[in-house]
Amino acid sequence: MTAMLRKYRRVLSEAVDAALVAAAISLAFLLRFEFALPADERRMLLIGAAVCVVAKLLTFRFFGLRDLAWGHVGFEDLARLTVANLTASIVSGAAIFFSMGSAFPRSIYVLDLVLSMVLLSGARAAVRMLSHWRHRGLFASTARKRILIYGAGKAGRTLVAELRTHPNLPYRAVGFVDDDPAKAGLRLQGLRVLGNRGELPSLVRRHRIDEVLVALPAATGAQIGEILEACHAARVTTRRVPRLAELIENKVLVDQIREVHLEDLLGRPEVSHKESGIRAQVEGRIVLVTGAAGSIGSELCRQIARFRPAVLVGFDLAETPLYEIDQEMRESHPYVEFLPEIGNIGNRQRVDEVFAKYRPDVVYHAAAYKHVPLMEAQPFEAIENNVFGTRNVARAAALQGAGNFILVSSDKAVRPANIMGATKRLAELVCLAANEAFPQGDPARGGGRTCFSAVRFGNVLGSNGSVIPLFQRQIAAGGPVTVTHPEMRRYFMTIPEAARLVLDAGAMGDGGEIFVLEMGEQVRIVDIARKLVLLSGLRPDDDIRIEFTGVRPGEKLSEELNSSEEQMRSTGHPQINIFLSPSIPSAELNRSLEGLRRAAELRDGAGVILCLKDLIPDYNPSSFVLRRALHRDARTAEARNAASA
Repeated sequence: MTAMLRKYRRVLSEAVDAALVAAAISLAFLLRFEFALPADERRMLLIGAAVCVVAKLLTFRFFGLRDLAWGHVGFEDLARLTVANLTASIVSGAAIFFSMGSAFPRSIYVLDLVLSMVLLSGARAAVRMLSHWRHRGLFASTARKRILIYGAGKAGRTLVAELRTHPNLPYRAVGFVDDDPAKAGLRLQGLRVLGNRGELPSLVRRHRIDEVLVALPAATGAQIGEILEACHAARVTTRRVPRLAELIENKVLVDQIREVHLEDLLGRPEVSHKESGIRAQVEGRIVLVTGAAGSIGSELCRQIARFRPAVLVGFDLAETPLYEIDQEMRESHPYVEFLPEIGNIGNRQRVDEVFAKYRPDVVYHAAAYKHVPLMEAQPFEAIENNVFGTRNVARAAALQGAGNFILVSSDKAVRPANIMGATKRLAELVCLAANEAFPQGDPARGGGRTCFSAVRFGNVLGSNGSVIPLFQRQIAAGGPVTVTHPEMRRYFMTIPEAARLVLDAGAMGDGGEIFVLEMGEQVRIVDIARKLVLLSGLRPDDDIRIEFTGVRPGEKLSEELNSSEEQMRSTGHPQINIFLSPSIPSAELNRSLEGLRRAAELRDGAGVILCLKDLIPDYNPSSFVLRRALHRDARTAEARNAASA
């Protein structure tokens, strides 16, 4: 029955409108003649009704009234109906006057206009009201969660309307909560604004609330954090509708109700994404991503696939994660030829082999060792991978004539205090000098000048090795949550956001730039820990203890995105800047790198530190690294003496 009604919806709509138009003119005649219609006027009524029905239905069809959904009629629809009815009355009046002249009572024209409007709009309003009652639950199950909607703005009102059109959802909206005093006591979408944040505990008890839905898409991280704490104090579950960019991508609001995420509490601004430049660089090209199985590399692959490269090559040493991203790409982006290649960027022969095989147009170099404490303990491996691995990839890209090479760097490269940061700074220097340091591809083989650039940003939420998964595991185990220092601060952004900005920056590169992403304000790690505890439905310090364990080797209390020697230049993108960094001439860099290579191969800790200091004067090695270097060198000397004896 429902399918048949849907199929013949337009016919039924016009049939009902025809009946209402006929009823309106008939009632107009009855009112004009005080319900005692003379016999000679009946013929005039029949002719007038026939002319009205035909003229008005044709006019209504012109205005598209038969396509209006009666159960969802809104203000704009009623405005359209008013204009259509006025136009139809003029058209039908002219037709009647042309066919019957002045004999037709003039008062009928006015009465018909008014009665048609009342009947047509009234019928639609009645259907809308029945639909509204049904979706409010008068004809549905009452076993639903009682919710308060935090935010009586447009998103909150839209959420109420959509909840009513989805009767199967387990929610029953009870009222609004809003901190705007001007909205106190107002009734919106049939629900009252019951109070503000301070009244949440009493409102939850009084109205037996099960959950609070936060409908503030543009709220800052601080505002979401305060709301979360208020809801936690009221002992009620909290969920939210997403931010504005997510709303644009999916217009069905109720489908996006979700848990509050940590990135909501950080309150970073939305990334403005310039797709035209990325599309021009990637579409139809051969793109290679090193570190493709890592958190940033895999997200780069996902986002690059959207721009339909001819071939996307994923290069990584980790077999299982590479297999997993290969399977994901086959399922999510079957139209893209994704080719996984296993290999170590430190193996120059393997790197050259892969580059000669595919000859990529664009290279995103995300492969790196990045765990600060691990690299402090294993500096030689960090140097071999982060410095000479980068050099291998850059050399191969230049030899095969890649158009663009983009290095994913780190804020720890600025005035480095650890091995990881120092090696990433050296990787940047390799890129800055690469245009003259490496031979360019043979033009006869399609080679040309490679534009080398680097993109520098801070910590990434949820990336491999991020502090967030550690905190989550500690909370799940009942605590304690361990933080190194109460004033430890870091820049944070999400994985998709970082990948998008890397692609944006890469599309701008002309060679020799260090792009620095706008990271907002630094966030205290202890605040992240407390917010994660709140998101878990627990109370910091009461349910989950937070302990301070001391600063680890190589850690700074806060990071920097640029040094005092680097000059900033705008790119026109609000979240990307260029920092002009002093570079080292390629010949001098090559000599110094060879010295660093020999020291690393000999496992000469003191020699490595001296080479790093020569190359990066503002590198400040940790006492941990210095002690290990001296201890290792002392043991090496003892071994040599014993061997000579």
